[in-house]
Formats: sequence, C-alpha cells, structure tokens
Amino acid sequence: MLYPELFKSLERVRWSLDVDVPWSNFDPSLLTDEQALTIKMNAITEWAALPATEMFLRDNRHDSDFAAFMSVWFYEEQKHALVLMEYLKRFRPDLVPSEAELQAVRFEFDPAPPHETLMLHFCGEIRLNHWYRCAAQWHTEPVIRLIYDLIARDEARHGGAYLQYMKKAVSTAGDAARAAFARTGLLMASAHRNSKPLHPTNLHVNREMFPNDTVQSRLPDPEWLTRWLDHQINFDRAWESKVVTMILHNLSSLFDRSFKTLQELNRYRKELAVGPQPAGVVV
Repeated sequence: MLYPELFKSLERVRWSLDVDVPWSNFDPSLLTDEQALTIKMNAITEWAALPATEMFLRDNRHDSDFAAFMSVWFYEEQKHALVLMEYLKRFRPDLVPSEAELQAVRFEFDPAPPHETLMLHFCGEIRLNHWYRCAAQWHTEPVIRLIYDLIARDEARHGGAYLQYMKKAVSTAGDAARAAFARTGLLMASAHRNSKPLHPTNLHVNREMFPNDTVQSRLPDPEWLTRWLDHQINFDRAWESKVVTMILHNLSSLFDRSFKTLQELNRYRKELAVGPQPAGVVV
C-alpha cells in the first residue's frame, strides 16, 4: 500500500498560506491587469480538481489505496485554487472568482479506463509544473511569483506520486498497463501535432455535453489558456521540449528501457500492441 508513505512524504514538505507566503512583500506597481486576470483563470482551473477527484473515486472503487491518496491530492489541489483566490482577495478583489464561476467547472466526467486516466494526469502534472515555472518567470510581482513556484513544486511531487501508482499497476497488470501508459504518454507528449494544449483540463470528457465538455470551455474566457501559453507566458518549443524530455525520462524508468525520442516510444507502443511472438515469427 502506497498511501501511508506518500502521506508522510507530502506532509513533510507541505507549505502554509499564513507562514510561507510573504503577503507583506506585495508590490502593487508590479501587478498588471493582464497578469491579474490570468491568476483568476488559473484559480478557476485549479478548482476543477473537484470533478476530477469525483471521477477518480468513481472509477477506482476497486483500489482503496489510490482512492485514499486522492484525499491528499484533492486537498493540495484545492489549496492551489485557494491561495490564488486569496491573492486576488487581498490585492484585486474585483477579480475573485464567483461561486457560479467555480461551480461551472464542476460537471460529470464520463467513465474512462483507470490506467489511461492515471497516465493522463501524470503527464498533466508534469506539464503543469512547467507551465507554472514559466508563469513565475513571466510575472513581475514577487508574491505571485513565489506562489507559482510553490504550486509548481506541488505538481512535481504529485507527478512522482502518480508514477509510484503506475509502477504498482505495471507490477500487477503487466503489459496491459504498459500498453495503456505508452499509448497515452505518446499522445500527451505530442503537443506539436495538436492545435490546442494537451492537458486534462482541455480534453473532452462528457459526450452529452460536447463541445462544452472541457474544463477550459467552461471558463469565463474559453480561449484563455491558448492565449496565456502562446502570447503571455510564452510557453515555447524550448519549454515544450522540457515536458517531453521529462515524460520520456519517467517512462524509461517505468519500463526499464531507454526512450530518447517520441519515435522510440512509439516503436515500443507498437511492440506491446503486437505482443510476444512465437519463435521464428517475423512481424
């Protein structure tokens, strides 16, 4: 069971809104209207951990260990929304998300295979870590820069926790888990092939609500995420390369096989799809 040790490890590094955020260092001259509005959008997006947790608990009824870990993940993700909203409450109260805006991103996700969903969110944590690190560099106000750094570190730790559950899945489900992780990892690392950012909050999750069935589509400004990445924090190819490298590095560790490129991961995915062949058979 992984939950007890994960709880302890995350508890040791947990930060406090009152102690670890230097609110008194706020400099109003260094916060622009444009920057403040992006903080609001990120606060609402982080609130979407609520429906994600409901999905995880529903689809993992068979796994009490992972479901228990959701108590830690949910707490820390909601704290991300809270600290961003606290920042706005103190310094830009006109931009604090309304309860209706928060409720809008709470909707039901369709059931999905647990292995694929786990890998999807593992990649999402890696991507968020890099997005927030990039955002911290773009911002000029020192308190929000520190907040984004705190949140980014949490996302990295969450990715590490998900990786442990992926290793557990490989040990119990074998190639079925490997195939799901390789397939989904390849998809999530191939942002260059897609017209939109690849993250769980920007993927369609409810057929009956399509096309308004992504978290981002339910924000006050549905086009915000692409604009934030491309024209504000400038999450460019160099940053994206870091995301891909980190995904490949972790999959190399998970599968005990080196992947330097997405092409190598794709070949491995195809090997798993074919499965083991009798001696003498050429595929």
